[in-house]
Amino acid sequence: MIRVALREAARAPATGDVPIGAVIFSPSGSVLASACNAREALGDPTAHAEVLAIRAAAAVFGDGWRLDGCTLAVTVEPCTMCAGALVLARLSRVIFGAWEPKTGAVGSLWDVVRDRRLNHRPEVHGGVLEEECAELLESFFRTQR
Repeated sequence: MIRVALREAARAPATGDVPIGAVIFSPSGSVLASACNAREALGDPTAHAEVLAIRAAAAVFGDGWRLDGCTLAVTVEPCTMCAGALVLARLSRVIFGAWEPKTGAVGSLWDVVRDRRLNHRPEVHGGVLEEECAELLESFFRTQR
């Protein structure tokens, strides 16, 4: 699943966006939607890969917004906005690659998705293909400096 997200992430630098890819898988394992970061491309601060993939998946699955039984695979630990979105979308599982200690909200800086005060808490698997995912980000930022 993370390999599919890595392929999606590789599309982002062409638009000047940070290479983050996200894919939503149905309960049966088929791809419902995928996206890469598009903040620069769309001029939209909310156009993170996770949010774009959630919007697209919700349009084709379930009752229009609940993604029960679905899995989000993303190349980097989601930020607070994206963690909140995946909880609200009722995703059953989130799998991510690189940990993000500066902005991560799925266990690093915050742990939004496992907050006991929320009515939905997805299963979390972090650090999957961590080195490959981190290298993609590091090589992008090396070219920006």
